Amino acid sequence: MAEQLPDDDALRWRDPKRYLWLLALAVPTLPFQAGFLAQATGLGLFWWWGPFFAFVLIPAFDHITGTDSGNPPEAVMKRLEADRYYRWCTYLYLPVQFGALVWACSVWSRGGLPHFGSLGLAATTGVVAGVAINTAHELGHKREQLERRLSRMALAQSWYGHFYVEHNHGHHIRVATPEDPASSRMGENFWQFLPRTVLGSLRSAWHLERRRLNRRGRALWSRHNDILTAWSISAALFGVLTATFGWTVLPYLVLQAVLGFCLLETVNYLEHYGLLRRRRPDGRYERVTPRHSWNSNNTISNLLLFQLQRHSDHHANPLRRYQTLRHYEEAPQLPSGYATMIVLAWFPPLWRRVMDPRLLAHHAGDIGRANVHPAARERLTAAYPLGPVDDVTPPQTRP
Repeated sequence: MAEQLPDDDALRWRDPKRYLWLLALAVPTLPFQAGFLAQATGLGLFWWWGPFFAFVLIPAFDHITGTDSGNPPEAVMKRLEADRYYRWCTYLYLPVQFGALVWACSVWSRGGLPHFGSLGLAATTGVVAGVAINTAHELGHKREQLERRLSRMALAQSWYGHFYVEHNHGHHIRVATPEDPASSRMGENFWQFLPRTVLGSLRSAWHLERRRLNRRGRALWSRHNDILTAWSISAALFGVLTATFGWTVLPYLVLQAVLGFCLLETVNYLEHYGLLRRRRPDGRYERVTPRHSWNSNNTISNLLLFQLQRHSDHHANPLRRYQTLRHYEEAPQLPSGYATMIVLAWFPPLWRRVMDPRLLAHHAGDIGRANVHPAARERLTAAYPLGPVDDVTPPQTRP
């Protein structure tokens, strides 16, 4: 529950993590860090610094620092939301992101880097591109036009501009239902989920944009199409970089983009795994509550990801800014931060061993309440009991 403070105490309250949010800017500097470490040590292995930072160091720091389930006091929420300092923390990601991309292209174009090092720099740059989609996610949910434009710019590096349309108007409507391509199902491993979500999200985005433009009397193939506009930004970015640095950079640009959106889709995989909104008697799905997203309070990952891991509150309150997202006791909890869970998702037997028991516990042992992969339904229902279907009215949620 959000802490209640007297008026005087609320006026004096200060965010203890206020300046720690700037740690998120460590991510777009990863290519620079890699270059410095490789130059200082003479070890080409350091060009792979990005994956090591994301999937070794961050899980270790998450384990050391533990979790923080504290919520801002209710009395300071409006003041905290209005504080523009937090917006600048997200805005600053973009110039560093593109500065690092240009610098990486300059390194690739010089041709003196061994192939192993060039691939490592592409992987490191791909981590930046993947986390940039998270920054775009935070910006794209806001009403201000500037933030929405910055969101589409942040997506340019990964060629994932359609995410802006599908996530806001598709995923948030259909989340935790079988109809949502971005909600993974129990028994569906990540490698099965990846092509389904990439292709399904693209089809959904195109359908949504076609419907929006038809309603407004606009042509699909026009400057009014948000998907085409976003892709044109990517084409311009890649075109300018290729013209400036030569064709030799293009394969690495493509590789880092693919790695970037695959990282995003791994996060999608773990955020709603097996969770299902039940249908009401009128045939509609129950409203989205914190119980329909996996939550994580690991401190370091939340600081680096603008608190994306408090995903339960985000889906219940999509317009809420990252600094005010809250922990809910009833939200299902991941055993660790996203960095650890991403690696786990890449190894399906380990994922199932860790997550399937947690999912079943969240559903009180009843697999009938889970979003089950059709191909695995017979196997899973034979292994786990089907409990009674109870009232579909969602429980009252309290932060």
